[in-house]
Amino acid sequence: MTWSVFIFFASAAVILWAGGSAAAMFARRKMAIALIAAGILVYSVFIAGFWITLGRPPLRTTGETRLWYSFFMMLSAMLTYIRWGYRWIPAFSLAVATVFICLNLFRPEIHDESLMPALQSWWFIPHVPVYMFSYSLLGCAFILACVSLFRKTDEYLPAADTLVYIGLAFLSLGMLSGSLWAKQAWGTYWNWDPKETWAAITWCIYLIYIHLRLVRRNAKRRSLAALLIAGFIGLQMCWWGVNYLPSAQGSQHVYSGGR
Repeated sequence: MTWSVFIFFASAAVILWAGGSAAAMFARRKMAIALIAAGILVYSVFIAGFWITLGRPPLRTTGETRLWYSFFMMLSAMLTYIRWGYRWIPAFSLAVATVFICLNLFRPEIHDESLMPALQSWWFIPHVPVYMFSYSLLGCAFILACVSLFRKTDEYLPAADTLVYIGLAFLSLGMLSGSLWAKQAWGTYWNWDPKETWAAITWCIYLIYIHLRLVRRNAKRRSLAALLIAGFIGLQMCWWGVNYLPSAQGSQHVYSGGR
């Protein structure tokens, strides 16, 4: 399975997800879940085949992590739809996933089969998927926050709370596995380089959100939504934004020219 066939699998998955999103909008719940699940299955076939072809997990470049984010974004959307029944969540999530799929289609990074020594660690394998799953859950919380602001209602905040609780738990696991990987690769658990600093900032933003929801239950909707939006921006900085900062050019985490 090579990168050249990604367009076929991605197109099939997007068509299925679009059909599922449309079915959800028209309250065809079983059809929506079946189509979205079918799209996830098609997409996962490419990831598995690509993994086998590369001879390593497709986790090295930003382009490869986009595969996981698109996959987990739709998985999180399906779980959110099943749990809370928001008919618009698959469509909004599909829009986000499609952006990253298009980035991979128009800007496909070079996928080298080799892994540099720093990435040849067992801890690196769970680190990226766990992070991407947390990003997708928190991405759904971001969507709920935006809709909450637009519709001027607190209706979606309880669902956002649950997504943040679970998302932050996985984000914490990702940071833990990342620190163990860093210790094995560079001899230190934490180095306060730009990516790690932004990770700490983002983690604190979500902790503040949880604190407000548990302690200050009268916190205003705008403040809570602003935190979720700020947290999502922080996630993007952690993921790819720091690569464009001059201070990050010598970072130990900018380890691939294809990023």
